[in-house]
Order: sequence, then C-alpha cells, then structure tokens
Amino acid sequence: MSKTHQAAITSQKGEALTITNRPTPSPGPNELLIEVHALALNPVDHYQRDTGAFITEYPTILGSDVAGIIIETGSSTRSALKRGTRVVALASTFFTPGNDYGAFQERVLVKEDTVSVLPESYSFIEGACFPLAVITAWNGWIWAGLEPTSATSSGTSTGTSSTGTAKLMGFTIYATASQRHHEYILGLGAKRVFDYKDVNVLDQIVSAARDEGVTIRIGYHAIGDQQLAVDTLDALRGSDHAKVAIAPILDPGLKVPDSIESAFVYAPLDPDELRKRVRLIFVEWLESKLAAKEVAPSPYAKVVKGGLESVNGALDELKSGVSCMKVVVELRGK
Repeated sequence: MSKTHQAAITSQKGEALTITNRPTPSPGPNELLIEVHALALNPVDHYQRDTGAFITEYPTILGSDVAGIIIETGSSTRSALKRGTRVVALASTFFTPGNDYGAFQERVLVKEDTVSVLPESYSFIEGACFPLAVITAWNGWIWAGLEPTSATSSGTSTGTSSTGTAKLMGFTIYATASQRHHEYILGLGAKRVFDYKDVNVLDQIVSAARDEGVTIRIGYHAIGDQQLAVDTLDALRGSDHAKVAIAPILDPGLKVPDSIESAFVYAPLDPDELRKRVRLIFVEWLESKLAAKEVAPSPYAKVVKGGLESVNGALDELKSGVSCMKVVVELRGK
C-alpha cells in the first residue's frame, strides 16, 4: 500500500478545495483505516467551505459521510471489523479533530464506534447516504424524548431519515414536502404528507389531525419555514407541552410560545456521552437494521463521478438547491 493518498483540502475561507497528497496514517486503538469508495455531501460542507464556520485552523478536510473497505485495523476493535470488511462510517472532524479524520480523502481514519458493517445487498453509493442523516435524525428524537407521535419536514436527507427512523420506532408521522415528493415520503412511512408551499397548509394539517384524533407533541424540522413547525405544534399539542427539534440553525426571528420547547439538534458535547451516543446509533441500531435490510437510503442518490476532483462542483450544485436528493461522489467502483 502506498504511504500517501490524495485529499481535497480547504486552505482558507471561501476558496475552492484543492487536491493534494498527504501521508496515510495508521490507526490507533479502537480506530480503523478505510479506503473510501463513495462519499456523500451535506449542506454543512459548502457552508463551511464558503464561510469558515466551525473551522478552527487551516488547512482542513471537510465532509462526514463515507462508505468503503477497511484496509487496516487498530488494536481493541470489535471482531466484526476486519481488513476487507465493507462499512459505512461517520468521518467528521466535528467529532474527532484532525485532518486524518475528515471524509474528503481517499483513505480516512475513523473511530470504530462510528462504523456500521455494510452488507453486500447495499452499494457503497447507498451506504454513504446514511451516517450524518441518521445521527442528526436520532439526535433530534433523543432530545425530544421519543414521544409516540411526530410531525416532520421531509424533503431533505435529514428529513427523510427522520421519517424512516420514526416509522421504525412506531411513530405516527405527519410530514410536509413538495407535492412532487409526496408519494416517496408516504413510501417511507408517513401517514399524511402536506404541501408546505400551500398557503393553507397549517389549516390542512390541523383539520386532518383533528379528524383523525391525532395530538402532535413532537416536531422535527429539517428545512424551510421553522415557524410552520412551531405553529402546527401549538395548534395540535392539546394540553401537553410540545417540543420541536430543528436541524438547521435556529431562525433568530422564530416566535416560540412558552408551551413549546425548541432547540438546534446536535450531538452531546461531553466525550463520554458522545461515544455512548454514536455507539448506540451506529453499532447497536444502524448495523442491525442494515443486516436485516430494514432501512433504505434516502433520499435518492445523485451520483457524481470523477473522484475528489469533482467535489467542488458537486458542492456548488448542492448549494444551488437540490430537493429530495443526496449528492454522492464516487471515488471507486463497486
């Protein structure tokens, strides 16, 4: 194996990523070295590239979602993770500082607790769609207390992932999405889907819920009008306190009554709690659901070929606006 590999480096705020060679690291205890076959993009990636948000030093390697093959294992890793094993992983410097741990490169170090075995029944393209969307969805549900009824904005990777995870937990789901995506969201398990562009959407949700005897106490907002999520909960929470988990940064103009608690969802800041959280999600939950083929990657993957050289253009496309689509860059074939 070569001692170096290529990476897409962010050198300073607002500049395009550049391709460079960097030394290939060796995994330490509880770590794995993965040869990346596919990496998925998220809105936070172009946001960081363009604004420098959450970046403490340059150069840096961005990204979070990878799928590939283990090529080296450190000590004390669990027995299921061997050289040659197909895996998906959360590879993000958000969680593990240092450029060895950023997704946008040919080989990446990951902590074993952020890894799920990927069965042959899933492609690497499909596998790359899971990590950040799943952990973001789960962080919201855990913060909200896993109540039995939910409403969610569903036309994004986090939105569709929150719908899928909620369905597996037995929730009743009311969702909002563009009209053209309604059939798809229903297929993920939503009971009702409403067009968020309709000026009467709040009245439609309230009317349907009351007709069906549904009380909505939990909201998950992935994109769009945060006020709609709050107003829906306020109308349908009954006498109960309600919660809305919000994946984008909170709108400073959001009007939230005292009866509703809102929060930007994020992972635990305490290292021990974070380790427990990612292990719950990737080792205990996602790995078992993948093995049973009980989860499907969502939304649809748009495959971008051309390897790391194509990441900048793919980020620009994502920034320009995609709907119900996950942009995935293919580094290697099947």
